[in-house]
Amino acid sequence: MKLCRFGPLDQETPGLIDDTGMLRSLKGILPDITVGHLSPEQLDALRAINPNTLPVVSEAPRYGIPFSGAGKYICIGLNYRDHAEEAGLPLPSEPIVFMKAISALTGPSDGILVPQHATKLDWEVELAVIIGTKASYVSPEKALEHVAGYCVANDISERSFQMQTSQWDKGKGCDTFGPLGPWLVTTDEIADPQALSMRLDVNGHRRQTGHTSNMIFDVRSIISHVSNYMTLMPGDIIATGTPAGVGMGIKPHPVYLEPGDVVELEIEGLGIQRQTVKANS
Repeated sequence: MKLCRFGPLDQETPGLIDDTGMLRSLKGILPDITVGHLSPEQLDALRAINPNTLPVVSEAPRYGIPFSGAGKYICIGLNYRDHAEEAGLPLPSEPIVFMKAISALTGPSDGILVPQHATKLDWEVELAVIIGTKASYVSPEKALEHVAGYCVANDISERSFQMQTSQWDKGKGCDTFGPLGPWLVTTDEIADPQALSMRLDVNGHRRQTGHTSNMIFDVRSIISHVSNYMTLMPGDIIATGTPAGVGMGIKPHPVYLEPGDVVELEIEGLGIQRQTVKANS
């Protein structure tokens, strides 16, 4: 099941994508898709709805964040061997955990705003895991039972902020640095989160090509690890790392985003994001 929210900012309507790829409105069924709808019971209730009974949305609307009320935004750094190598950093012995501000969240095509004083704006396509049920001290074997679904995430990063004092959060949490969606794809449609291809283009030029099978720490291990240090709650987001091809890693001269650039990214089965970089006015 592919759940979404569409419409003007702060006025989003709940919807789903049917088997033919058509957008259907859930407005007559529920007022919004919230973290309260991410439990297995609530998802089963939505799954029981016959999409053919729902109104078709014929126009091409703006997509918002796929659910409202997100809690924590947790990120995993250097989780692909090729990305760690391009960054010139040692492979981690355990997941590197940092946080992204919830205020950074934005829709998948809302645009990327260049922060004041930014000079090294970068991209990162990532698989985002959306937690559906409370998880604390869970084993890797039980970890996926706590997942509601998966999304495409772009972990936008301002490298000058991130690297100047080694405080990653500073370079990750700016406004618009968290495009998420277009859909929340539930686990019944993603049999194996380690079997997904991904790509990212800048101005039509392929910059990142990767596959979730190449993660150093797989999704099960990440959820288990994080749950040992903080309780995961419905609506928490875990971005699981990015493959090689970020702007910072381009040799011999790094390439960074500038106003007018267009970033397009996709993960197999999870949809496409497209953002235009905008100057800060």
